[in-house]
Amino acid sequence: MHGLVNRSIQSFLRDTYGEELWLRIAHDARLGFENFEAMLGYDDALTEAVLASAAKLLERPHEALLEDLGTYLVSHPNLEPIRRLLRFGGVSFVDFLHSLDDLAERGHLAVPDLELPQFELYPITGTQFLLRCTAPSAGYAHVMVGVLRAMADDYGALALLDYAGIDHGAETITIELLEPSFAAGRPFRLASGAV
Repeated sequence: MHGLVNRSIQSFLRDTYGEELWLRIAHDARLGFENFEAMLGYDDALTEAVLASAAKLLERPHEALLEDLGTYLVSHPNLEPIRRLLRFGGVSFVDFLHSLDDLAERGHLAVPDLELPQFELYPITGTQFLLRCTAPSAGYAHVMVGVLRAMADDYGALALLDYAGIDHGAETITIELLEPSFAAGRPFRLASGAV
């Protein structure tokens, strides 16, 4: 697993639950170190050990923890570059959904060796969609549910999102857009340094 993914998990756990809990998780997962390096590669088993330890110590379901991670990636002030990368997907939440097919390629522009899931969006009606997530390991779709919830809020849209399981080797998410302009979205400008 890319160190950037592991470092994001570490930052989420530390920023949300504190340094002391992160150190307990690192010890419980038998990492042998306290911090992931963002540009190194790690065995996938270490990532799974960290997530399993966090779920156990926090007494939270693994899937809920992954969804919270997805929300954190978009909404935490320290991770504004991720939000900006995603907001380049369009001026509305529906535009953003249609841009997900290109997300892996946009991610490669920022970090060439980062392996992101491939997304395929299937419109069912004008307001209902199915998102397929093909990834090297399971769980990315749960993270994506959190990302989508945060992005819907960011755009001011009201949407129902549900993890729908695995279909033909891909994790799936159902999306129903209830109201595209439910609330004022967060400000966003293309100029660097602007919100």
